Amino acid sequence: MPPQSGVETARRGRERESGGGGGSSCCFFQGVLSCPREAMAKVSVLNVSVLENPSPFHSPFQFEISFECSEALADDLEWKIIYVGSAESEEFDQILDSVLVGPVPAGRHMFVFQADAPNASLIPETDAVGVTVVLITCTYHGQEFIRVGYYVNNEYTNPELRENPPLKPDFSQLQRNILASNPRVTRFHINWDSTTDKLEDIENQDPVLNMGLPLSCPPAKGLDLPDCAPSIIPENSMDCI
Repeated sequence: MPPQSGVETARRGRERESGGGGGSSCCFFQGVLSCPREAMAKVSVLNVSVLENPSPFHSPFQFEISFECSEALADDLEWKIIYVGSAESEEFDQILDSVLVGPVPAGRHMFVFQADAPNASLIPETDAVGVTVVLITCTYHGQEFIRVGYYVNNEYTNPELRENPPLKPDFSQLQRNILASNPRVTRFHINWDSTTDKLEDIENQDPVLNMGLPLSCPPAKGLDLPDCAPSIIPENSMDCI
């Protein structure tokens, strides 16, 4: 699917990549994640904007993604949206959708990536309410080169349900709020020119889970972020522009 200069809705597919990586120097300003160009990468993600947020749990996820190619790419980029069903195990991760974008000419491109809500029956009941994570990843030649993660808070809007939540989660009463002002970006160095060579070495980092949280720090089940959450560039910071 070729990218367009305007907005298009992207849908399809499945699967998850894992691993750690170097940090990033992205900024958040007025609801949009903004990332500077990378020196070596052929594809730089410029902006990710969360749309229709907050929304009911069963509503689709929608992200407006802008990226730039320093030169034309011979093959497709694969974008994925992954919902982390539980901090305890990747077994509960759900690949909500994936899309192949290409061929991609040099220049700036933008599209809206939409994915259905996760299958509620696959989420552990103890993890249904509270804070979890949604990931956006992009790969080229099967190599993941960027991952953008957001905390997601699922909570009841009814005060009575908040005070006395049912033993079995009622997903129809849950509201999903993506914490768009707190993105976590991880970049990976890859080989852009060969389908057979191994990934380039990435910077040495502590082991990470999903979006960069230390293994000892699963997302908290509540409104507050975990105490050991990674530092995030504050809202309205424009230092990196």
